[in-house]
Amino acid sequence: MANYKRIFLDGYSYFITVATHQKNPILIENITLLREAFRYSKEKYTYQIEAIVILPDHFHMIITPQDVKEYPKIISAIKRYFTKYCEPKYFVHLEQSLSRQQRGMKPVWQKRFYEHTIRNDKDMYEKLQYIYHNPVKHCYVKDAREWIYSSLNTRRVRNHAPK
Repeated sequence: MANYKRIFLDGYSYFITVATHQKNPILIENITLLREAFRYSKEKYTYQIEAIVILPDHFHMIITPQDVKEYPKIISAIKRYFTKYCEPKYFVHLEQSLSRQQRGMKPVWQKRFYEHTIRNDKDMYEKLQYIYHNPVKHCYVKDAREWIYSSLNTRRVRNHAPK
């Protein structure tokens, strides 16, 4: 695997994509736990969620961290909390003191996550459109406003339209 370096620029927002291992569709059926994982991460780190959409096997979000060097830690906290408390019916359950792998359980998440530094209003607008159109793209709904696992209908709209 190539050496990958993340970019840390103070005052910027980050478009993040996090996917489950082998596109396992467990997020919606565990939405309460996922929300708890986000609450947990917000207790540990200071950041703003500008937009988010949760699909069965991945989520996209735009976050603005107070400390830019913490955004990988934010994602890690969400993934760790969810993994720790997630007990889907299709995982094998053995002795709890063993690691998930030692217990014969699949990983919950892909090891890495995708991130993109949002550099201007046009970039922000394009990423917002991508986030909110994603349930339509994956054929879950015909109109993005129908998808209830999205911040589209709940967020205060800031003008990020390109000038």
